[in-house]
Amino acid sequence: MTTSFQEIVVEAQTRWQALTAGSQPWIRVGTALCGKAAGCDSVVDAIKGALESRGMRATVSEVGCLGLCFAEPLVDVQFPGGPRIFYGNVTPEIAQRIVANHIVGGEPDAEIALGYLEGVFTDPSTEEPDSEDDRIRPKNIPNLDLHPMRVLETRIVLRNSGTIDPMDIYQYVANGGYRALEKALREMTAEDTLTQVADSGLRGRGGAAFSTGTKWKFLAGSGAPVKYILCNCEEGDPGAFNDKAILESDPNTLLEGLILAGYATGASHGYIFIRHGHDGPIDRCRAAVNQALELGLWGENILDSGFNFQVEVALTGDSYVAGEESGLMEAIEGKRAMPRFRPPFPAQSGLFGKPTNINNVKTLAYVPEIVSKGAEWFAGIGHNQSTGTAILCLTGSLNYTGMVEVPLGTNLKDVIYQVAGGVPAGKELKLVQTGGPLGGVLGADSIDVVLDFEILRSAGAIMGSGGIIAADEDTCVVDLTRALIAFCQYESCGKCFPCRMGMSHLLEVLERICRLEGQPQDLDLMRSVGENMQAGSLCGHGQLGFNPVASALKHFGQEFETHIIDRQCPTGRCLGPRFSPKLSRR
Repeated sequence: MTTSFQEIVVEAQTRWQALTAGSQPWIRVGTALCGKAAGCDSVVDAIKGALESRGMRATVSEVGCLGLCFAEPLVDVQFPGGPRIFYGNVTPEIAQRIVANHIVGGEPDAEIALGYLEGVFTDPSTEEPDSEDDRIRPKNIPNLDLHPMRVLETRIVLRNSGTIDPMDIYQYVANGGYRALEKALREMTAEDTLTQVADSGLRGRGGAAFSTGTKWKFLAGSGAPVKYILCNCEEGDPGAFNDKAILESDPNTLLEGLILAGYATGASHGYIFIRHGHDGPIDRCRAAVNQALELGLWGENILDSGFNFQVEVALTGDSYVAGEESGLMEAIEGKRAMPRFRPPFPAQSGLFGKPTNINNVKTLAYVPEIVSKGAEWFAGIGHNQSTGTAILCLTGSLNYTGMVEVPLGTNLKDVIYQVAGGVPAGKELKLVQTGGPLGGVLGADSIDVVLDFEILRSAGAIMGSGGIIAADEDTCVVDLTRALIAFCQYESCGKCFPCRMGMSHLLEVLERICRLEGQPQDLDLMRSVGENMQAGSLCGHGQLGFNPVASALKHFGQEFETHIIDRQCPTGRCLGPRFSPKLSRR
């Protein structure tokens, strides 16, 4: 590849200026998984059909998730030099109205508009935004930055989500993409790059929250000629979708982070590991990988730096345990996804017996901004030893559901009541379940706690991969706990006895309690099983498998006792012998 990076930047900025300040409007439609589920494909077709029938010209782009999932399908219209006008819950009929009133008529349809974002355009020669006086603010339409879901945000990983076309690498470059890679290769040694990540305090966002810099040092210390960096996007947690959203919305920020990780550790190959069937993340990630190769941003002699790094997208079947790092390596090698015995640890002998490092999507996606802006900048965001931001998926009984990126140290209570708008229909919040099925539940009176890895853990919950599920007063805690354990039991790979049998025993006891046939000794029995699982299981699936039961007993022990002693369910969800769980079991 003979094109220099500066030539790539100039081309990208030229295209971006033509798109945002050219001669025709730009229409963006959110087509991530949340948009697909809400019917965005028919909206795209309706917009294109309405434009064609009226002889109007406009650029129509499919973008990723802005985070306002409750408003999907989400459409925004931007005229050259103007603000982005957003319309939510768009149907094909509303799409035709948008074209007729906004595109043809030339004025935003304030009656149905959700909000606007200011049109701030960058001068490619200075990379400075326009002045405040140059920004256009439409009348009678609210500023979307003042929406509850956006007011507490500090966007780092999600900076481009819902704004750029994830299938166009030039849009990523035009917004600062791959400048961190160019900076590292031109101005920094591999050791300098690793030091920046270590000094930033970045910790793994896959659940364990281990120091990323320390983890990378394990791999960097190996002099093996073949070393692997693996990106884990086996995102199977109910209620978590931020990894998939990153790949659907801005896959190049992950890819750039992966290449930087390879450079910092001296790795030779990178794998992006995605669950089979997640077509949006797979297709957009593969497009980013292919386009980056065409521009010489990975491969042999990257940007004439002498650094070589190969990238591949690998798929796995529907296996939750494939997200465990050694199970992930087994899957890439074509085996059944089951955890390995350790030692040896991956940094010694991992994928194909070579030194290996595994990172979560979010973890790697932070790296370009850390390298670009410096460790001190990132370390200045967050709380105590939990630096940076948390990317949260808000689902359940909430007025506003979706994805937000807030600084660590933000109060969970503020997230629930301010960001997510509290519980709808005038009901009361009963609990918040965090960290996926291996996480914990917090009662409504226990959510006045800041988002901090250690503080959450001491409260009986974990950050996990960022899923937060809210439940209202109509939720039966015993039945919810049963559903979580049923998921964990179904997803146990069965390799080790404590997890395989422990999950089954927990589920049997919980089903008995839900049938209002539980015995007083059942609570101690579950605690005993949980202790054995924690002590003897091979991987985190079994070691953490008792968490939902333990936290539920801590915060809602009285409700369990009501089921057992009084033979009653306070919510009426559990109907005695007639209770019949819906989840199938292995």
